[in-house]
Amino acid sequence: MRNLNNFIDDINNWGSFFNRAQITFPLTQSDADSIAQDLDCKLSPENLHCDGEITRAEADRKYRYYGRVIQDLEQYCAMNALTMPKIWEYY
Repeated sequence: MRNLNNFIDDINNWGSFFNRAQITFPLTQSDADSIAQDLDCKLSPENLHCDGEITRAEADRKYRYYGRVIQDLEQYCAMNALTMPKIWEYY
């Protein structure tokens, strides 16, 4: 769950600039849905590749990290009777 924790910390750090509610454990279905939406945004091709400003290797590294976050979220949802949201940008 380390990757999921790190991802949530990142969401919360950025959210603090915009007075966004913090995501805390235990996660609710709404939290899981919000995390999935953030992942979808980060996995969109233009965001994943930083509009072509990073190398393919760096984009691949980011993609693998987000995949590990998704695996952690899937595991958390299964263990806590939550529905795993569909992440459309993850192939």
